[in-house]
Amino acid sequence: MMRHEIEAIPDGNYEAESFVYYDGFNEGSRFKIHLTITVKGSDIDFDYTGTDPQTEGFVNAPYAASVSAIILTFLMLVNPDIPHNDGIIRPLHIHLPEGCFLNVKFPGASTFGNSITGPHADAIFKALAKALPERVTAGWNRMLAFAISGNDPRKGTSYVDILFNALKGGSGATHGVDGYDHIGLINCAGGILAQDPEMFELTTPHVLLKHEYVTDSAGPGQWRGGVGVETIFNIYGENVTGVTFGDGVDEEARAFGLFGGKEGSINKLELTYPDGQTYCPKSKEVIKGIPKGTIFHEIAGGGGGYGDPLKRPAEKVLMDWVNGFVSITKAKEEYGVVIDPVASKVDEEETLKLRKPMRTVRP
Repeated sequence: MMRHEIEAIPDGNYEAESFVYYDGFNEGSRFKIHLTITVKGSDIDFDYTGTDPQTEGFVNAPYAASVSAIILTFLMLVNPDIPHNDGIIRPLHIHLPEGCFLNVKFPGASTFGNSITGPHADAIFKALAKALPERVTAGWNRMLAFAISGNDPRKGTSYVDILFNALKGGSGATHGVDGYDHIGLINCAGGILAQDPEMFELTTPHVLLKHEYVTDSAGPGQWRGGVGVETIFNIYGENVTGVTFGDGVDEEARAFGLFGGKEGSINKLELTYPDGQTYCPKSKEVIKGIPKGTIFHEIAGGGGGYGDPLKRPAEKVLMDWVNGFVSITKAKEEYGVVIDPVASKVDEEETLKLRKPMRTVRP
């Protein structure tokens, strides 16, 4: 069954690059994933020659994590009914040079290894976009996690939380389908649902102030990216330490669009201390001594769009405005749809003027 799927992919070499940003030591550092996919008959090769060497920080992946990323991403692009057993791996040939940051060797640190699945998948989707244009997705928002620990004064015990509510935004769109709106922790193909707000407050000394979808965060497209999420809560713990580990705060790290679709929004993270001072943590950092009463504020960005935004049906754009996913301004600027907010309907005459002539984007 797997060989049948691979045979349907046109033979050839498909190349792409993706980047991971900042290793926790060197400002402005970035690390390239270079991928050449070769399809020949019923076999497919994934060659990572040219990928950057392992990093000084913990932005490295062990071999097993990288192989898992390749397999789970490729499984998104083939028949989902194929049984998951040893047979599906036999036609897949993987070359990950030892010592590159996708195949770290001792004593390199690899804590962030599983989280590199996202940018790893980006390279695979980009490489196969020409061969499988209706199966790949646009870019998914990069994870920006904040693990928080300290003492809970209500219970006199320690606590820890990874803030699944806040750390991930939307997925990329694909042909015929909008991206997933925020669903918690997403490593490309899997997910963990966000925390229940009441349980969040019962198990941690935090008070949730806001947890909402973010207007205009999704990458515009004929099929839009998934919407990102904004999370704000007040920290009432003591002796609190926060640890950031993630990506997506750089302009270059926005979730990419495909075939005329546009990028999603970037991640943002800010702490506001009780004295009014603000601090924006780096994407990989330890922040000690966070004072009681600090306000945590994170925006997880949206996924990339797929296809020309001007081809998105006007009624869908209207519904996105009704649901708060897109503003009137962006509806006009990005989709060429003019909305009458009083009547809650599309101004068809003005929309027609903006949408003619409609652009054509071919894979």
